[in-house]
Amino acid sequence: MSSLNSLSNLAHPVAGHLVGLAAEQKSQDVTDWAARVGWVVGLLLVIGLVYWLMREGWKWRGTLQGDLPELPQAPDPAELGPARLRLSGRYHGSTTAGQWLDRIVARGLGTRSRAELTLTEQGLAVVRPGASDFFIPAAGLRGARLDKGIAGKVLTEGGLLVITWQLGDRLIDSGFRSDHAAGHSTWVEAVGRLTSVAVPVKTQSEDTEGAR
Repeated sequence: MSSLNSLSNLAHPVAGHLVGLAAEQKSQDVTDWAARVGWVVGLLLVIGLVYWLMREGWKWRGTLQGDLPELPQAPDPAELGPARLRLSGRYHGSTTAGQWLDRIVARGLGTRSRAELTLTEQGLAVVRPGASDFFIPAAGLRGARLDKGIAGKVLTEGGLLVITWQLGDRLIDSGFRSDHAAGHSTWVEAVGRLTSVAVPVKTQSEDTEGAR
Protein backbone atom coordinates (compact mmCIF):
# COMPACT_ATOMS: atom_id res chain seq x y z
CA MET A 1 0.00 0.00 0.00
CA SER A 2 2.88 2.29 0.85
CA SER A 3 4.44 1.56 -2.54
CA LEU A 4 1.21 2.45 -4.31
CA ASN A 5 1.00 5.73 -2.43
CA SER A 6 4.59 6.50 -3.37
CA LEU A 7 3.92 5.81 -7.03
CA SER A 8 0.77 7.93 -6.90
CA ASN A 9 2.66 10.79 -5.32
CA LEU A 10 5.36 10.50 -8.00
CA ALA A 11 2.81 10.41 -10.85
CA HIS A 12 1.10 13.65 -9.85
CA PRO A 13 4.08 15.94 -10.53
CA VAL A 14 4.85 14.15 -13.82
CA ALA A 15 1.25 14.45 -15.01
CA GLY A 16 1.15 18.07 -13.96
CA HIS A 17 4.35 18.74 -15.90
CA LEU A 18 2.96 17.07 -19.01
CA VAL A 19 -0.28 19.04 -18.77
CA GLY A 20 1.71 22.23 -18.39
CA LEU A 21 3.81 21.39 -21.46
CA ALA A 22 0.66 20.66 -23.50
CA ALA A 23 -0.93 23.94 -22.42
CA GLU A 24 2.25 25.84 -23.22
CA GLN A 25 2.49 24.19 -26.68
CA LYS A 26 -1.16 25.02 -27.38
CA SER A 27 -0.63 28.62 -26.30
CA GLN A 28 2.45 28.87 -28.51
CA ASP A 29 0.54 27.51 -31.53
CA VAL A 30 -2.24 30.06 -31.00
CA THR A 31 0.31 32.85 -30.68
CA ASP A 32 2.06 31.76 -33.93
CA TRP A 33 -1.22 31.71 -35.85
CA ALA A 34 -2.14 35.16 -34.56
CA ALA A 35 1.25 36.51 -35.66
CA ARG A 36 0.89 34.96 -39.10
CA VAL A 37 -2.60 36.37 -39.58
CA GLY A 38 -1.30 39.78 -38.50
CA TRP A 39 1.51 39.65 -41.07
CA VAL A 40 -0.88 38.62 -43.85
CA VAL A 41 -3.35 41.39 -43.00
CA GLY A 42 -0.52 43.94 -42.84
CA LEU A 43 0.85 42.82 -46.21
CA LEU A 44 -2.58 43.05 -47.83
CA LEU A 45 -3.03 46.56 -46.45
CA VAL A 46 0.35 47.63 -47.88
CA ILE A 47 -0.49 46.15 -51.29
CA GLY A 48 -3.87 47.88 -51.25
CA LEU A 49 -2.25 51.21 -50.35
CA VAL A 50 0.31 50.91 -53.16
CA TYR A 51 -2.43 50.04 -55.66
CA TRP A 52 -4.52 53.02 -54.52
CA LEU A 53 -1.56 55.40 -54.81
CA MET A 54 -0.79 54.12 -58.32
CA ARG A 55 -4.42 54.55 -59.36
CA GLU A 56 -4.57 58.09 -57.95
CA GLY A 57 -1.28 58.96 -59.66
CA TRP A 58 -2.64 57.65 -62.96
CA LYS A 59 -5.82 59.75 -62.58
CA TRP A 60 -3.79 62.81 -61.62
CA ARG A 61 -1.55 62.43 -64.68
CA GLY A 62 -4.62 62.04 -66.90
CA THR A 63 -6.05 65.27 -65.45
CA LEU A 64 -2.82 67.15 -66.17
CA GLN A 65 -2.96 65.88 -69.77
CA GLY A 66 -6.61 66.84 -70.21
CA ASP A 67 -5.69 69.41 -72.88
CA LEU A 68 -4.57 66.64 -75.24
CA PRO A 69 -6.82 66.67 -78.35
CA GLU A 70 -9.09 63.76 -79.21
CA LEU A 71 -7.36 60.97 -81.11
CA PRO A 72 -7.98 61.11 -84.88
CA GLN A 73 -10.05 58.23 -86.24
CA ALA A 74 -9.20 56.36 -89.41
CA PRO A 75 -11.16 57.27 -92.56
CA ASP A 76 -13.17 54.68 -94.47
CA PRO A 77 -11.07 51.78 -95.78
CA ALA A 78 -11.75 52.93 -99.34
CA GLU A 79 -10.10 56.26 -98.56
CA LEU A 80 -7.07 54.73 -96.90
CA GLY A 81 -5.81 53.19 -100.12
CA PRO A 82 -3.63 50.08 -100.44
CA ALA A 83 -1.54 49.04 -97.46
CA ARG A 84 2.19 49.55 -97.64
CA LEU A 85 2.85 47.51 -94.51
CA ARG A 86 0.90 45.62 -91.86
CA LEU A 87 1.98 44.66 -88.37
CA SER A 88 0.49 42.49 -85.64
CA GLY A 89 1.91 42.84 -82.17
CA ARG A 90 1.60 44.85 -78.98
CA TYR A 91 1.20 48.52 -78.14
CA HIS A 92 3.43 49.33 -75.14
CA GLY A 93 2.45 52.93 -74.49
CA SER A 94 3.18 56.54 -75.45
CA THR A 95 5.34 59.27 -73.95
CA THR A 96 6.34 62.83 -74.65
CA ALA A 97 8.82 62.55 -77.53
CA GLY A 98 12.39 62.04 -76.34
CA GLN A 99 11.31 61.43 -72.72
CA TRP A 100 10.80 57.70 -72.40
CA LEU A 101 9.47 57.83 -68.82
CA ASP A 102 7.03 60.73 -69.28
CA ARG A 103 4.04 58.46 -69.88
CA ILE A 104 0.93 59.81 -71.63
CA VAL A 105 -2.27 58.30 -70.23
CA ALA A 106 -4.95 60.69 -71.55
CA ARG A 107 -7.25 59.62 -74.41
CA GLY A 108 -6.55 55.96 -73.66
CA LEU A 109 -2.91 56.16 -74.78
CA GLY A 110 -1.76 54.74 -71.46
CA THR A 111 -3.52 51.40 -72.00
CA ARG A 112 -1.24 48.61 -73.17
CA SER A 113 -2.90 46.20 -75.58
CA ARG A 114 -2.66 44.09 -78.68
CA ALA A 115 -2.39 46.19 -81.82
CA GLU A 116 -2.85 45.87 -85.57
CA LEU A 117 -0.97 48.53 -87.58
CA THR A 118 -1.65 49.40 -91.22
CA LEU A 119 0.54 51.92 -93.03
CA THR A 120 -0.84 53.56 -96.19
CA GLU A 121 -0.24 56.75 -98.16
CA GLN A 122 -2.83 58.42 -95.94
CA GLY A 123 -1.12 57.57 -92.67
CA LEU A 124 -0.97 54.95 -89.94
CA ALA A 125 -4.11 53.19 -88.65
CA VAL A 126 -3.77 51.62 -85.18
CA VAL A 127 -6.48 49.12 -84.24
CA ARG A 128 -6.42 48.00 -80.59
CA PRO A 129 -8.81 45.28 -79.39
CA GLY A 130 -10.18 46.30 -76.00
CA ALA A 131 -8.77 49.84 -76.22
CA SER A 132 -9.24 53.02 -78.26
CA ASP A 133 -8.25 52.84 -81.94
CA PHE A 134 -6.54 55.86 -83.45
CA PHE A 135 -5.16 57.16 -86.72
CA ILE A 136 -2.00 59.15 -87.42
CA PRO A 137 -2.36 61.14 -90.66
CA ALA A 138 0.69 61.11 -92.91
CA ALA A 139 1.15 64.84 -92.27
CA GLY A 140 1.40 64.10 -88.54
CA LEU A 141 4.11 61.46 -88.80
CA ARG A 142 7.56 62.65 -87.76
CA GLY A 143 9.64 59.51 -88.10
CA ALA A 144 10.39 56.11 -86.60
CA ARG A 145 13.33 54.45 -84.90
CA LEU A 146 14.39 51.31 -83.07
CA ASP A 147 14.77 51.57 -79.31
CA LYS A 148 14.69 49.40 -76.21
CA GLY A 149 12.35 51.10 -73.76
CA ILE A 150 9.28 53.28 -73.39
CA ALA A 151 6.83 54.14 -70.59
CA GLY A 152 8.51 51.83 -68.09
CA LYS A 153 8.73 48.89 -70.53
CA VAL A 154 12.28 47.75 -71.28
CA LEU A 155 13.13 45.23 -73.99
CA THR A 156 16.30 44.15 -75.74
CA GLU A 157 18.19 46.70 -77.84
CA GLY A 158 16.18 47.37 -81.01
CA GLY A 159 13.26 45.31 -79.70
CA LEU A 160 10.85 48.25 -79.84
CA LEU A 161 9.51 50.17 -82.83
CA VAL A 162 9.00 53.78 -81.74
CA ILE A 163 6.91 56.02 -84.01
CA THR A 164 7.08 59.77 -83.42
CA TRP A 165 4.01 61.81 -84.37
CA GLN A 166 2.26 65.10 -83.78
CA LEU A 167 -1.03 65.45 -81.90
CA GLY A 168 -2.10 69.07 -81.53
CA ASP A 169 0.95 70.93 -80.30
CA ARG A 170 2.45 67.86 -78.62
CA LEU A 171 5.10 65.58 -80.08
CA ILE A 172 4.53 61.95 -79.06
CA ASP A 173 6.52 58.72 -79.11
CA SER A 174 4.42 55.55 -79.36
CA GLY A 175 6.06 52.16 -78.82
CA PHE A 176 5.09 48.97 -80.63
CA ARG A 177 6.57 45.49 -80.77
CA SER A 178 5.76 43.24 -83.69
CA ASP A 179 5.16 39.53 -83.27
CA HIS A 180 8.03 39.31 -85.77
CA ALA A 181 10.49 41.91 -84.47
CA ALA A 182 12.90 41.30 -87.36
CA GLY A 183 10.58 43.42 -89.52
CA HIS A 184 10.98 46.57 -87.40
CA SER A 185 13.71 47.97 -89.65
CA THR A 186 11.39 47.78 -92.65
CA TRP A 187 8.88 49.91 -90.75
CA VAL A 188 11.51 52.49 -89.86
CA GLU A 189 12.39 52.86 -93.54
CA ALA A 190 8.75 52.98 -94.72
CA VAL A 191 7.69 55.57 -92.14
CA GLY A 192 10.78 57.59 -92.96
CA ARG A 193 9.81 57.72 -96.63
CA LEU A 194 6.31 58.84 -95.69
CA THR A 195 7.41 61.43 -93.17
CA SER A 196 6.61 64.96 -94.27
CA VAL A 197 8.78 66.79 -91.73
CA ALA A 198 11.92 65.41 -90.16
CA VAL A 199 12.21 66.29 -86.49
CA PRO A 200 15.35 65.05 -84.70
CA VAL A 201 14.45 63.33 -81.45
CA LYS A 202 16.96 61.92 -78.96
CA THR A 203 16.67 58.23 -78.28
CA GLN A 204 16.81 56.76 -74.83
CA SER A 205 20.33 55.44 -75.40
CA GLU A 206 21.57 58.92 -76.46
CA ASP A 207 20.05 60.47 -73.33
CA THR A 208 21.76 57.84 -71.19
CA GLU A 209 25.15 58.42 -72.83
CA GLY A 210 24.79 62.18 -72.44
CA ALA A 211 24.13 61.77 -68.72
CA ARG A 212 27.44 59.97 -68.33
